This record gives sequence, C-alpha cells and structure tokens, in this order.
Amino acid sequence: MTSAPALLAPPKNNMGRGSRRKRARSAMPGLGLTLGMTLLWLGLLVLLPMAAVVIRSMSLGPSHFAEVAFSPRALAAYRLSFGAAFGAAAVNGVFGTLIAWVLVRYSFPGKRLVSALVDLPFALPTAVAGIALTAIYSNTGLVGAELAKAGIKIAYTPAGVVVAMIFIGLPFVVRTIEPVLADLGKDIEEAAATLGAGRITIFRRVLLPEIMPALLTGFALAFARGVGEYGSVIFIAGNMPFQSEIAPLLIVTQLEQFDYEGATAIAAVMLVVSFLMLAAINAIQARERKWRSTGQ
Repeated sequence: MTSAPALLAPPKNNMGRGSRRKRARSAMPGLGLTLGMTLLWLGLLVLLPMAAVVIRSMSLGPSHFAEVAFSPRALAAYRLSFGAAFGAAAVNGVFGTLIAWVLVRYSFPGKRLVSALVDLPFALPTAVAGIALTAIYSNTGLVGAELAKAGIKIAYTPAGVVVAMIFIGLPFVVRTIEPVLADLGKDIEEAAATLGAGRITIFRRVLLPEIMPALLTGFALAFARGVGEYGSVIFIAGNMPFQSEIAPLLIVTQLEQFDYEGATAIAAVMLVVSFLMLAAINAIQARERKWRSTGQ
C-alpha cells in the first residue's frame, strides 16, 4: 500500500538542467552575427587603413616626423585646407538651409530641376567641376571678368579654394536639413504666427532649435568633404606653395617624389586633426540633443 507522503508528493520535473538554463530568445535575432560583421567590415575599410597610415608615419622617428609634418610649407597647407573647409561649410550652412527651406515650403515651376541641380555635385566628376569653376571664375571667365574689374580675383587664389569647396559641399547640408523641415510641417509656424511672433522670431525660437542637429550634421559632412577634396580644387587653386596649395596636393607631391614616409606623416596629421574636429562637432550635437530632451 502506498504511503500518504508518496501520494502527496509533487510530480518530478522531467526537464533537464539544460532546459532550465536555456536563455530567453533575443528580441533581435542575429544581433551577434550582424554586429560582428559590422565591426569586421569597419575594421577592414576604416580602421586598418588609418592604422597603416599612422604606423608608416611612425617609422620616420619623432624628429624627422616633426620636420616633415610641421614644416612651414605643410603648416601653410594645413591652414588653407582646414580654414577653407570650415569657411565653405559655414557658408553652406546658411545658404543650404535657405535652399532646403525653399524646396520644402514652396511650389514653383522648375522645382524638380532645381532639386536635381542640388545633387549635381554628387554625380559630377571632380575634375569636370574644377575645370568648369576655373573657366567661370578666371579673369577671362563669365563671372571672373566682372569681378576682376572690381579688383576681386577668385581663380588661382585661396578664395577659389573656398568656392570649389562650397560647390562640392552644398548637397550635404541641403539633403540633411530637407527631411527635417518636411517633417515639421507648417502648422507650428502658423501657430507661432497666430500668437504674434514675427518671421525672425519664428525662425530663431521655433525652427532653428528643431533643425540644429541636422544643420550640425550637414556642416560636419560638408567640412569633412572639403578637407579631403582634391580634384575640383587643384584646377582653380593655382597650387602655389605658401599661398594656394592644399594639404592633399602636398601629399601627392610627396608621393611623386617617392617620399612615402613624408606623405604618410602629413596624412597622419590631417587624420588626427580631422578626427578631433569631427569629434568636437559630434559632442556639440550630443549636447544639443540632451538640452532639447531635458531642457537644461
């Protein structure tokens, strides 16, 4: 006869320890595989080439590296490349926002053509852009001839470098701000207008805080493109050392002289400075998002 404790005992769990330890199914299946592939791809395409530049430049030794990377000619090229890229990105920040505003808020004949023209620098070969800009802004060009009468020279000067960088950087700002403006709609502007706000106040207090992260992103993209631009700049710059020579051209000059270590030294300096400036811009973006979300 079976005892009472045996009858009252709960049934044994037939599931093994492995089943009890089975992890819950991930909400994102394949995360480990896709993350690994992402890191591998970025490592091969981004980190490995940058590491190769830094390692190759270190073979010069500290003294020789400083002599090549911080020579007066190299410093002049750095100032022109980074300064012109920053100025061009700032100009594109203003006029790119205006163009994005017009394309989003207004309907007019030829709007699709204007929108296509904004994307033209993306598809146009940089050499073609450089030749076209030189033909227009030279002293005998359509625009350059009129400016020359006023004593203003664009081609073969640092101003020509800025013009070329503005041309190739404009689409980055326009296409970054455009979807943000499209998502905002007109209702918030109309609401602000009904409360008595003027156009400048509406832009400064309503629109600008909303588009600021996108504007900073477009600025960073235009700046990065301008720093590394080569093809469209060399035709209009004149390429005079200490005057209109950009850093990418100086790297190519070093390579033509078979000075590979010197070229990598200059490239390493540009890499570090570009990374620091982009990191600063990203930090400003993060601070802007935090301020918008917390209000402090």
